[in-house]
Amino acid sequence: MKKILIIDDDKKLTDLLDEFLSSNKFKIKCLHESINALTVLETYNPDLVILDITLPEMDGFQVLRKIRKEHDTPVIMLTARGELSDRVVGLDLGADDYMPKPFEPRELLARIHSILRRVNEPSSLVDILEFEGLLIDKMKQAVSLDGDLVHLSTTEFEALVLIAEHAGETLDREFLVENLRGIQWQSFDRSIDVLVSRLRNKLGETPEHTRFIKTVHGVGYIFIATRINK
Repeated sequence: MKKILIIDDDKKLTDLLDEFLSSNKFKIKCLHESINALTVLETYNPDLVILDITLPEMDGFQVLRKIRKEHDTPVIMLTARGELSDRVVGLDLGADDYMPKPFEPRELLARIHSILRRVNEPSSLVDILEFEGLLIDKMKQAVSLDGDLVHLSTTEFEALVLIAEHAGETLDREFLVENLRGIQWQSFDRSIDVLVSRLRNKLGETPEHTRFIKTVHGVGYIFIATRINK
């Protein structure tokens, strides 16, 4: 049974989610304050975290920043403010998805299933993607750049694998959103751009120096490195 940690100070909401997700065969633990979030994360070892932005003591952004320093556990952020800036900041810090409040629990369930399916489903027959200076081990979910380990969130890793497996092909934003998040892309959705920007930054890329992921303006992205192993 997959375990989910919910961090939200809204007890009414956490009780609702606890009942709903438990009925869908998840083991749930709820935390209504953020100060002990990392300790609980270590001891409970959840498969996924649902994290509210507005929390006492430490807000969700601070908690996420601390989580990402040590863990790649998938995180879905909740925001009551619904502002694009909140979503962009959350994604930029390493959130795997976001849900604006109020939301339909069935949509949250679909997002959870989508993320966990990506984490747990076997990859294609090729377990290692190797390019000059870049090694992607899909079985271990590990990435090394010029011999140094690169720490990526689950969604960052999945995005890199998806783009790298289609090396030489221009991938539009709609394709990336549907394959990474399981939802239909909308023109105002900047989440993919934020995700790719964060990924490129971790790969040491700048607008003036592109080794792997190149922007195709008005369309999407293309992985320009050449595979060593095929």
